[in-house]
Amino acid sequence: MRISQLEGKRVALWGWGREGRAAFAVLHERLPQLPLTLFCPAAEADGAHAETGGALQVETEVTGEALSRFDVVVKSPGISPYKPEAQQATAQGTQFIGGTSLWFSEHADADGNLPNTACVTGTKGKSTTTSLLAHLLRVAGHRTGLVGNIGLPLLEVLDPQPAPEYWAVELSSYQTGEVARSGTRPDVAIVLNIFPEHLDWHGSEQRYIDDKLSLVTGGHPRVAVLNAADEHLRALHLPHSQIVWFNQPEGWHMVGEVVHRGTQAVFDTSNTPLPGRHNRGNLCAVLAALEALGLDAVALAPAVQSFRPLPNRLQLLGERDGLRWVNDSISTTPHASLAALDCFAGQRIALLVGGHDRGVDWHDFAEHMRDNAPVEIVTMGSNGPRIHALLQPLADEGRFGLHAAGDLPHALELARAALGAQGGVVLLSPGAPSFGAYKDYVARGRHFAELAGFDPDSISAIPGLGVG
Repeated sequence: MRISQLEGKRVALWGWGREGRAAFAVLHERLPQLPLTLFCPAAEADGAHAETGGALQVETEVTGEALSRFDVVVKSPGISPYKPEAQQATAQGTQFIGGTSLWFSEHADADGNLPNTACVTGTKGKSTTTSLLAHLLRVAGHRTGLVGNIGLPLLEVLDPQPAPEYWAVELSSYQTGEVARSGTRPDVAIVLNIFPEHLDWHGSEQRYIDDKLSLVTGGHPRVAVLNAADEHLRALHLPHSQIVWFNQPEGWHMVGEVVHRGTQAVFDTSNTPLPGRHNRGNLCAVLAALEALGLDAVALAPAVQSFRPLPNRLQLLGERDGLRWVNDSISTTPHASLAALDCFAGQRIALLVGGHDRGVDWHDFAEHMRDNAPVEIVTMGSNGPRIHALLQPLADEGRFGLHAAGDLPHALELARAALGAQGGVVLLSPGAPSFGAYKDYVARGRHFAELAGFDPDSISAIPGLGVG
């Protein structure tokens, strides 16, 4: 749905975070006479009314009946369309869309295609992959937009001037369905991996998988760049797209630390700034996407050396008190925590895990701790006791030290004491969201940095975000 198609309709916004503000700004600019209602918590109501100069009618009670008064509700990504009130309104004919859907519709050509637009999704690694893709496009001399879930709402860059030649768009599982529903077709779509996540938002593991994969199953990209090592992706049949596989011998793949294109050795990643083997593997996805966009990926591969890693993603803050401090606050699944541990194999590690409990299964994580455990594990957060109970039998066998913390400051105290004078790595890789204790993973990472003795402002900026 294009923005012009909202004219004459009854339209509401649901959510007043950065995405909601971006949606209001665009709709109010493009359709200044369109009445808009905002659904938001009571604590935000006065501020929203004042911030918009009274241009919004604000309601604080969200019910299916209230939502069904509107033809279209533009909701923020964090609000699930599977909530009962949304489902009730949908049954009454209300259409729920997001800023992602509006942006894609606005940028599509007359045939519904989005040329020179590469979308990236996956349970882990998507931010670094999207940023690396934008970096290499810029090295090639192309003005590129780095936008989306990585930290810049799409509607904040609806019509930049001059327009970029390429778009690198990160999409969360909250947004991938929006691409399919917009009726537009990305030029290239990368799917890195699928692990259970965001089950509270999606309602079930299968729905999460279906929503995540809808970028390629419903978005019908011209080229789908898929990870051959992922069982969910290997099972896909995409009759509307060309499939390019990475992580298999015939395509872009790793042999040890060297990136190969088929039998051709292209680039040794041993000394690159990419944190973790999984991110070096995802470089193969980026190079496959560059080729799909018509660029010389072999020539561009060495430019990864000038890439600046992103904050909160296996970010080495530095050394304090004989300890190395690593901020992996963006880790929101047990699989991400396991990948983080792999990066520091052989070192003395105190791992900080736990956060918001959304029902994700930690049994596989516990099984990995039988033979690949860090020296110490500190559990915290609302799911900390559940993780702790799973790990306790292994700790009783002496496989690692296990500690229970009430919050992040307490977790750091326990980690310091546990590692002691021998030193080691304090690794924040929670494997769970930050909701409840923190606004988001960025706030959690900033607090970790501050507690460890580092300047949180100096570690927070995302290099290259926006158009450039």
